[in-house]
Amino acid sequence: MRVLVTGGAGFIGSHIIDALIADGHECAALDDLSSGTPDNLQDGVRLFETDIRDVDGVAKAFSEFKPQWVCHQAAQLSVSRSVADPMFDAQINVIGMLNILQQSKDANVERIVFASSGGVLYGDVTEPAPEETPPNPISPYGVTKLTGELYLKFFVREHGMQAVALRYSNVYGPRQNPHGEAGVVAIFCEKMLQGEQARVNGDGKYDRDYVYCKDVANANRLALTADLKEGFTAYNVGTAVTTDVNELAATVRSESQQWLKDQGKDITVPEPDHGPARPGDLRSNVISYNKIQNELGWTPKVNVAEGLKQTVAWFGERIHA
Repeated sequence: MRVLVTGGAGFIGSHIIDALIADGHECAALDDLSSGTPDNLQDGVRLFETDIRDVDGVAKAFSEFKPQWVCHQAAQLSVSRSVADPMFDAQINVIGMLNILQQSKDANVERIVFASSGGVLYGDVTEPAPEETPPNPISPYGVTKLTGELYLKFFVREHGMQAVALRYSNVYGPRQNPHGEAGVVAIFCEKMLQGEQARVNGDGKYDRDYVYCKDVANANRLALTADLKEGFTAYNVGTAVTTDVNELAATVRSESQQWLKDQGKDITVPEPDHGPARPGDLRSNVISYNKIQNELGWTPKVNVAEGLKQTVAWFGERIHA
């Protein structure tokens, strides 16, 4: 099948493309390269460099590539930026998505998989939240993700598409962009592997469900290829296990110090300091993956300890190349 992955040169999108190519699918990436890079793409993967809000640019990509499936990963990802500038957030996450949906309808795309968010949809929860949990977004980012799912349902109902919303928990791993405010693991890795002091927001007692990028890519692969019972389905993609930011920082620091030692680098990683809390941050969030396990056979394969070890090694090899 021909699969167009928006945000395909980015962190999650490029891992999805790798997984789909391994299954024999033909993939193209649509990406404005604001956070992604062509270096993330395998040789031979076509890149359409355009913003998802650009009607003509997106139409050109659909016309030339003629995708049968679309995997929509491109988004404004920062909760704090959505709080500071909700108009910008909505332009990308609502208007940009509508552009992708409209082009998909016009091109007779069979199935769309959408990167939604379990974290921001359910709000503060202390037990693994199932998909039936009433939406309770407290940030504009969460509002736009919920809006995206509602638009998906509309296009399914009106135009006969199939659609899957994958509600990610906190995704981390190799290729994550450390610049900006989304992606605390990448930010910690870049700072600590250079012997710089990382900063923890607030008191660091923010519980999160961290899921490894390649597990997320596999969830997308299954969502694109599975026989669906309904036109629209939502699945959580997480681990049902929480780690607070203080624990996360301590583990990344330990792994970074060990990696540096193993490489013969005489660099000491300082303890992180604490800065002000970020607006819009949830205190606790964790999601259940029972539904996707029962219906698609997906389970997380990489636990946090192993995932952080692999992520630190990936960043270390690039920072100290």
